[in-house]
Amino acid sequence: MSTAGPFRADSGLPRAGPFTPSGLLDRFSVAAVVLDTDGRIVFWSPQAEELFGYTAQEALGEYAGRLLVHEQHLDLVIKLFVDVMDTGQSWAGAFPIRHKDGSTRLVEFRNMRLLDDLGDIYALGIAADHTTLRKVETDLAISERLFSQSPIGVAVLDPDLHYGLVNRAMEHIDGLSAAEHMGRHVREALPFLDVDSIESALRQVLETGVPEIDQHAVGITPADPDHDHAWSISFHRLEDVGGHILGVAISVVDVTERHRAATEAARARRRLALIAEASARVGTTLDVDQTARELAEIAVPELADVVSVDVLDSVLAFQHSATPTTGPELFRALAVATACPTEAARAADPPGELASYGPDRLVTRCVQTGMPILIPHVDHQDLQRIARNADAAALLAHAGVHSYLAIPLVARGEVLGAVGFQRARNPQPFDEDDATLAGELATRAAVCIDNARWFQSVRNTAVTLQRSLLPQHPPHHVGLDVASRYQPAYASSEVGGDWFDVIPLNGDKTALVVGDVMGSGIDAAATMGRLRTATCAFADLDLTPDEVLQHLDKITCGLEHYIATCLYAVYDPHREECHLANAGHLPPVLVHTDGPPELVSLPTGAPLGVGGVSFERTTLHLDAGDRLILYTDGLVETRHDPIDERLNALLQLLDGPRLPLEETADRLLRELRDPEHHDDVALLIAQTSHST
Repeated sequence: MSTAGPFRADSGLPRAGPFTPSGLLDRFSVAAVVLDTDGRIVFWSPQAEELFGYTAQEALGEYAGRLLVHEQHLDLVIKLFVDVMDTGQSWAGAFPIRHKDGSTRLVEFRNMRLLDDLGDIYALGIAADHTTLRKVETDLAISERLFSQSPIGVAVLDPDLHYGLVNRAMEHIDGLSAAEHMGRHVREALPFLDVDSIESALRQVLETGVPEIDQHAVGITPADPDHDHAWSISFHRLEDVGGHILGVAISVVDVTERHRAATEAARARRRLALIAEASARVGTTLDVDQTARELAEIAVPELADVVSVDVLDSVLAFQHSATPTTGPELFRALAVATACPTEAARAADPPGELASYGPDRLVTRCVQTGMPILIPHVDHQDLQRIARNADAAALLAHAGVHSYLAIPLVARGEVLGAVGFQRARNPQPFDEDDATLAGELATRAAVCIDNARWFQSVRNTAVTLQRSLLPQHPPHHVGLDVASRYQPAYASSEVGGDWFDVIPLNGDKTALVVGDVMGSGIDAAATMGRLRTATCAFADLDLTPDEVLQHLDKITCGLEHYIATCLYAVYDPHREECHLANAGHLPPVLVHTDGPPELVSLPTGAPLGVGGVSFERTTLHLDAGDRLILYTDGLVETRHDPIDERLNALLQLLDGPRLPLEETADRLLRELRDPEHHDDVALLIAQTSHST
């Protein structure tokens, strides 16, 4: 690569050998003219021909004054010439001259007396166009002012990337004085930045001449070693008028405030996106554990590298006191999520386990005060107060956990537990903005967790109540094997009105009953309980199925506004007959041992509670091994499929290989029940056998 001149910026000493000339003198087009003592021209340079218009043949031997000066200026010029020749004093100034084309041009002169080796005296005139000189002078003045006073850092490097010039702004940016810059390679002056990328870009610009504009860099400098700064950097190749490469100019603009504003704006957008995502993803189900997992997973890796959710065990048991305590607290771990595999995950309490933490632990202090705990930079003592024991603290230290945040889960004025956030791979410590975002996520999740725990409590109570109203494992019945199932609604906290019953009767007979009280809630359950009790009472009177439904209809009419469907069947093992009556219920399925399953054709009848209607009785003959399946609509109904299609699906399942009764019941529930249909299910399967 060519160099710009005979001096190295790092040594200040001339090199040996020829050098590439500067183009500056060519730009000035400096002319040289020599006069003898009479004022005749005895030397005429090619630049003089360019400046004055006369060739050497036209100028040599001519009186300079008469050739070049207007007549009105001739006396002044002669006087100046005599002064230079007599006194030996040089003269400099701008003077109007006459060009060969007749125009007048202002020319800058430097005149001096010369003495040759023979003692002869001559006058040397060095001249250049005044306008050109002024323009260059103005350009230099502007450049000097801009360079020295500009707030933009400017530096000039030679082709070997050594500093040759820096302005005050660059001194301030780099934290190095001009003297400390001079002669140093860019690698030596900027070791705190990504110097490989900077040097590569500089050499690319030197090689191609294509500037690099507005390249961003972030780092620290000796000027401010405690804070990151951002700069917009541009590189331009410098060339003289002849196209020779002088080096490269660097301009640096400090854009730290703009960078910080852009960073904060991007951070704010990510936070809003995270909150929006949390609103959609957290609390999708009324399940405490699932809600805790959703909270933990949404916070990694955007907010933390490790997130744990722990709830007070007393809260789950609805025993927590609103009065803050000062002793230990018993936590149940609900969820742990990590941004990547890390030892810190093993330091957390496994989900489902109980852990007691004393008042010195940070999570205990968090739930007892109801206030966030922010530790931007954790030390050994902090880890001991975060982890469950010394071994767990060692795991956190080895994983590189350096910042910690604990946020209480508060819903409806009650502290439910706490969420712990840890950073290991993320080098930034938690700050107040992180605590605000974490608090927003925790607040939303706490309400969902609180709703879920109340739902689970009420649902558990409802299921317990419902099951208490239904028969337990049916006793053995003569000539009949029975399997039964009851499943509450998947996503409803209210008690359903579905029921079944298996009632032993006189003469080894057995009554099979399924029913469904329309609606839900405690009133529906109470109505179901009354109807089941009444059914048992009427069954003991040895009434026919249609007569039982007739009496149940009268009772239901007196139970305010409730109606119910019911299917009542009586099996006589000695006659191998089954008598059935239907009150608005779905038809049972009969599965023969030697044929396909079929829906039993029964008069539908009106639901119980309509009043004033009669019911019809149907008799079926059942061979040994035949099965009768009674069920409520929750088994087959869906939100989107016609009931005929669903009943066909039931028949297709029963048309497969015959399974034992219990396995058949499980399969029907597993493959037919729609999770989105919020209804409970009662199922009764009876298989005839040889009577003894």
